[in-house]
Amino acid sequence: MAGKDHATSDTPGALGFTPTLDELQHWTGVIGRAQQLLLEYGTRKATQTAVPAMPDLSRLMSGAGPMHFGIDTQALIDVQADFWKDSLSLWQRFLNPETPAPAGHDEDRRFAAPQWRDHPLFDLIRQSYQLVSGHMLRSVEAVEGLTDKQREQLRFATRAFTEALSPANFTLTNPLALEKIAATRGESLLKGLEHLLADLDRGQLTHSDRSAFQLGKDIATTPGKVIHETPLYQLIHYAPTTPDVAKTPLIIFPPWINRFYILDLNPKKSFVRWAVEQGLSVFMVSWKSADESLAGITLDDYVAAQIDAIDTVRALLSVEAAHVVGYCVAGTTLAATLALLESRGEAAKVATATFFTAQVDFSAAGDLSLFVDDTQLDMLANLSADKGYLDGRYMAVTFNLLRGRDLIWNYVVQNYLLGEEYPAFDLLHWNGDTTNLPAAWHQAYLRDFYRDNLLVRPGGIRVADMPIDIGKVKTPSYVQAGREDHIAPPESVWKITEHFAGEVKFVLAGSGHIAGVVNPPAAGKYQYWTSDKAAASLSDFAAQARETKGSWWPDWRGWIAAHDGETVPVKGARIPGKGKRKAIEDAPGRYVTLP
Repeated sequence: MAGKDHATSDTPGALGFTPTLDELQHWTGVIGRAQQLLLEYGTRKATQTAVPAMPDLSRLMSGAGPMHFGIDTQALIDVQADFWKDSLSLWQRFLNPETPAPAGHDEDRRFAAPQWRDHPLFDLIRQSYQLVSGHMLRSVEAVEGLTDKQREQLRFATRAFTEALSPANFTLTNPLALEKIAATRGESLLKGLEHLLADLDRGQLTHSDRSAFQLGKDIATTPGKVIHETPLYQLIHYAPTTPDVAKTPLIIFPPWINRFYILDLNPKKSFVRWAVEQGLSVFMVSWKSADESLAGITLDDYVAAQIDAIDTVRALLSVEAAHVVGYCVAGTTLAATLALLESRGEAAKVATATFFTAQVDFSAAGDLSLFVDDTQLDMLANLSADKGYLDGRYMAVTFNLLRGRDLIWNYVVQNYLLGEEYPAFDLLHWNGDTTNLPAAWHQAYLRDFYRDNLLVRPGGIRVADMPIDIGKVKTPSYVQAGREDHIAPPESVWKITEHFAGEVKFVLAGSGHIAGVVNPPAAGKYQYWTSDKAAASLSDFAAQARETKGSWWPDWRGWIAAHDGETVPVKGARIPGKGKRKAIEDAPGRYVTLP
C-alpha cells in the first residue's frame, strides 16, 4: 500500500502493510475529529436527554418547581482543555515514536493482544478510543444539579455507551477479526454470522455450548428424590452418604430468579454434594419458572412456600427445627420469613439461618438500584402486561449489563467477530438458563425493597396481613458476602448485622456473587475473612478481620455443628422416599427443566 514517493516504516504492520507518514497524518486527523464529535455528542445527550428524564420528585412535591440542570462551565472547559492536550500528545507520539505513552492503558484486557500495538494504525485507534472514553466519563462530573443517584445513573450510562463503542467490538477496527477472516478465507465471518442469527432467534446472547450439558447427567447430578410438590416449588431430598447425619436437617432456598443447580453444578463444585458428605440431611427447593398460572404470586406466597418447606421437613423427620439457607433474593425473602415466624411465636422452627450474598437493607444496593425508578418500573410492567410474568431474558440482560465488558462485549467479539466455537462451561450454561418471574411480585420486589427500602422499616412490609419487623429476628445467623460482588455489594450485605437482634456471624469471602459462594475446599482458591470482635461497620470489620486461605465452607460447617452437635443413624425417613413422603421423581425434578 505504501507509495514510492512517501516515507515508510522499516517494519511491516501486523496485517501485512505499513502506513505512510501521510496516511498516519490523515487518519490522525480523522480520529481526532471523531473524538470531538463523540465528546460533543456525549455532553449534549447528558444535558438534553438523560437528565430531564430523572426529575427530583421531592422538590416538585414541595412546590419548588422543576429542577434546572446545567453545566459547570469551568469544569467542562478543563475537561475539554485536557482532552485536546492529551490528543496533541497522542498525535506527537505517533509522529515521534520516542515519545513515551501514558501509563495504565496497557492494563485494558480488551487490547491485550500484541496486534493492537504492532500495527501503528490499530495502535492509534486503540489509544484514541481510550482517550475519548476516559474524557467522556470525566465530563459527567461537569453536569450540575444532579442528585447522587442521577449522577450514578449518568455515569453508568456513559460507561455502557463507551464500552459499546470500543473498536474491539467492530470487525473493521479489530485487527484480530481481520486477521481471522484472512486466515480462514472468510469462514470465521460466516460462523460469526451464524452465531449472531441464532442468538437473534433465541433473543439472548449465548455464552456457552448449549448442547454440552444435560440436567441430571452432567450437571445437577447429586442423587436424590423429589418428595414434595406445590404449584410454586418442588422439594428435593438428597441421598445421604454417611452412616450418621446431623439430627437437624438443612433446607436450601436458592434464588427464585435462577435455577437451583448453581449449588450443584458438578461433583467437584457442588455445595449440595459437599454438604451431604459432611453428614447433613440436605433438602433443596426448586422454584418453578413463572407462567400464566403464577401471574398473581406475591411475597406472601414465597414466604408461605419457605414455611411450608420447613414444616414439611420437620414433620417428615420428626424434628423441632431446621437449618435454612437463603441465597441472594431468597435470602431477602428468608429475612421476611424469620420476621413473620418471630411475630407468630414460631421462631423455634428455624435453628439457624445462613445468608449467601443476601440483602435486607437496600440503601447501599449498588448498580442494580440504578435500574429502579418509576420510568423503568413502568417499562417492566409493559413488558409483562400481556402474560402476567416477565420473560427471564430481560433479567439476564440487566445482570449482564452490570458487567457489560465481560458478559456482553467479550462474547460479541468471540462469538460474532472471531466466529469462535462456544466453550463447554457449566457456570456459563447455568447463567444462560433463565427463569421467568411473576410480574406482580417482581414489580413489588423492585418497588418495595430496592426503591423504597421498606423491609428495614418496622411494619413497612406486611406478610399474611401481618406487619413484620426484621429488627426482632433473634435466629442465629451466618452472613456471607463476596468482596467483589457487583450484584449484592458487601457494604449492602453487611447491613444485616445492623438490623437483626440475635447472634450474627459475618464472613467476607474472596471473589464475587457466584465464585465467592461456589468455592469448594478442594479447589484451594480465594480466601475469607472473619473476626471475633464486634465491628461498627464493614471497614472496621476489614481492619480487624483475620484472613484464612481457601474456602469458607468448612468454617460454616463448624458454625452449624456448634449449634447442633447431635447425630442420628441414617434409616427410615432419612433416606429419600422411605418416610411418609414418597418419591415423586428423581432429582433434579421436572420444575428445573420448565421454560
